[in-house]
Amino acid sequence: MEKLYIVIPAYNEEENIETVAREWHEIAQKTGEASRLVIIDDGSGDSTYQKLCALKTELPQMEPLRKKNGGHGAALLYGYRHALKAGADYIFQTDSDGQTLPGEFWAFWECRHETDAVIGCRTGRQDGISRIFVTKVLKLVLRMVFRLDVPDANTPFRLMRRELLDKYIGQVPAGFNLSNVLLTVLFLNGREKVRFIPVTFRPRQGGTNSINMRKIIKIGMQAVRDFRMIRRNLRGGGYDRCAVRPAGCWKNTGVFCCMSFSG
Repeated sequence: MEKLYIVIPAYNEEENIETVAREWHEIAQKTGEASRLVIIDDGSGDSTYQKLCALKTELPQMEPLRKKNGGHGAALLYGYRHALKAGADYIFQTDSDGQTLPGEFWAFWECRHETDAVIGCRTGRQDGISRIFVTKVLKLVLRMVFRLDVPDANTPFRLMRRELLDKYIGQVPAGFNLSNVLLTVLFLNGREKVRFIPVTFRPRQGGTNSINMRKIIKIGMQAVRDFRMIRRNLRGGGYDRCAVRPAGCWKNTGVFCCMSFSG
């Protein structure tokens, strides 16, 4: 039986975490007894982790993990490596703010044998014009730096085969907080089979986003420098993971489109 690991990073999500955990645990149960819901508390200062622990009896296929705060990207890498070590056949990632719909997972699951990765493409977004603007800028930057037209590089709604993730995760610098963006770039640059499917993206369902526009601008400027260095390494056939500085960020956003890429 195929083993799915659902990876969800969480930071100060006490208002959302119980609903999110219950909804995604149901998905894990339906995919099989060996599947797991892994929620990584990234050093929250509220009761997020305590609420997860209290739910453990009710949600037997959930694994609450806790780590020192390191940012969204670092929490993702922590969860991805945990899933790979546990022998997951497929790794699915989403976020803990309730903006995505668990019911839309099944379209991704049905594609799992046809492609290496299925990534959501956020359409009709309801999370604010500033987030949409940031996404469009990111799309432009990736086009300029990597010569890639990426529909939605940072969507927190993606399903990946373990072989694909295991192949590229070592190329993501430790602490790099645009991990999903870089993984998407690496997949496409490597001409892997990647499919983009439209997904719903609702407003945050509770709590406060931990990043503001000032931080986004600072992160973006650092990201451009990092991406240029990564491009040089990719073109030169080498990759110095220590050469890229982590950009302090907890969350970024995505863009509109739907298409497939393959080698």
